[in-house]
Amino acid sequence: MSIDAAKIVATCRESFNKGCTRSYEQRKQLLESMLNFIKDHQQDMIDAMNKDLRKPRSEAMGMEISFAENEVIHALNHLKEWMKDEKTSKPMAMVGKDVYIKSEPVGVMLIIGAWNYPVQLILHPLIGAIMAGNTAVMKPSELSPATAAVFEKFLPKYLDKDCYTLVNGGIPETTALLAQRFDHILYTGSSPVAKIVMAAAAKHLTPVTLELGGKSPAFVDKDCNMYTVARRIAWGRFINSGQTCIAPDYVLLERETRDKFVEAVKDAVKEFYGENPQDSKDFGRIINERHFKRVVSLLDSGKCVMGGQTDEKEKYVAPTVLVDVKPDDPVMTDEVFGPVLPIMTVSDVDEAVNFINSREKPLAMYVFSNKKQVVDSILNQTSSGGFTANDVLMHAAVDTLPFGGIGNSGMGGYHGKHSFDRFSHKRAVVIGDQSLESLLAIRYPPYSKKKESWFLWLMSKSRKSKVFPVLIYGALLCAIVGFLLKYCDVTKIY
Repeated sequence: MSIDAAKIVATCRESFNKGCTRSYEQRKQLLESMLNFIKDHQQDMIDAMNKDLRKPRSEAMGMEISFAENEVIHALNHLKEWMKDEKTSKPMAMVGKDVYIKSEPVGVMLIIGAWNYPVQLILHPLIGAIMAGNTAVMKPSELSPATAAVFEKFLPKYLDKDCYTLVNGGIPETTALLAQRFDHILYTGSSPVAKIVMAAAAKHLTPVTLELGGKSPAFVDKDCNMYTVARRIAWGRFINSGQTCIAPDYVLLERETRDKFVEAVKDAVKEFYGENPQDSKDFGRIINERHFKRVVSLLDSGKCVMGGQTDEKEKYVAPTVLVDVKPDDPVMTDEVFGPVLPIMTVSDVDEAVNFINSREKPLAMYVFSNKKQVVDSILNQTSSGGFTANDVLMHAAVDTLPFGGIGNSGMGGYHGKHSFDRFSHKRAVVIGDQSLESLLAIRYPPYSKKKESWFLWLMSKSRKSKVFPVLIYGALLCAIVGFLLKYCDVTKIY
């Protein structure tokens, strides 16, 4: 469908300029409306995600709907505190002035969602936009049309469409929106498309938050309980049929533990999905035919030791484990984004670190070990968007932690207060009055050595030292300034 992108953005900007979303009471009411939408249309969203991805109810609830609901509740519990002006320290030259940081809404946001978690990746950024006081235009993925239709049908009943506008469509609609000037753009998706988004934003100097992906590694130490580790990695890899941006993308372990780990993964998959995962109601499907063919093409890498079955009609790819893969195999060069787990062997943790560092920085990183030094070694010698030890995905579930990437896996983090901060402008504020002019006169021309000495002294900082010298110095400084103000005309310093 064709859209008038300029009119859509202009309407949202007019609503923002009218102050429809700025006050605490307005934001609170909007968040309450979001909470009502989530509760009232829970089943509609469950049904839509099942239609789009054959997503099981438990995954739809636990990783999307309840996740968004908790984000709203967290915001309602803390928004008033987050909106308070942040007092800061100030130099002696600022005596008598209020100095603080004011969090202000940036304006109109563009939110471009993704199809793999179609509810979470629209609602979470939208909640962040609301808590920060912005208006927003939302563009759900056209690859999850049933979920997008739920938003289009019901969301305007809860949020004023002149403040929060949903646009459905494909590439033409997205392109039309990107041609407009926004005040912040959040995009979730692939790195190639992110470069297009960033280039469009650069034309207007619009800041961006990019939530991308990459190949998130999992290192498994030989001292691990393989039963436990295999269950956790298998769950993280195969949930949502492997279509999770922070899923463990490949495993690094020592050759002596590989076979034991593979057998444990087989047992875990059988426990989760039965003898034939295709018959399990708890195992999803690939989003569309194009992605199905892409994932199937990865099965030619290495040696298949588990799974490998496919059904094009159902867009089904069985939970699969590949061994003997090479670093330049397609499954090791491209993000898998499907139910395929490649395993590479390394000699030790140092080789694992070197391999990880030879590649783009991933969105997530996982290490399984009972040794603190092994966990610390990987944590301190590598870089990634998030890091979890002895589990998977969990860093993204903590609403007090930022969720985001670094380098090729994205930029900027959000969730909870980090959404509020990310989508707000931190305005530096100094409120003074017209007193103390005699003190401030030392900054005015005509300059002199004495004026310069006094001015630099008032502005100077010193290294931290023990408590008492600092207190004595501060008291002395206040006494000297007080004496000058009371008994001296500073304007006569030449």
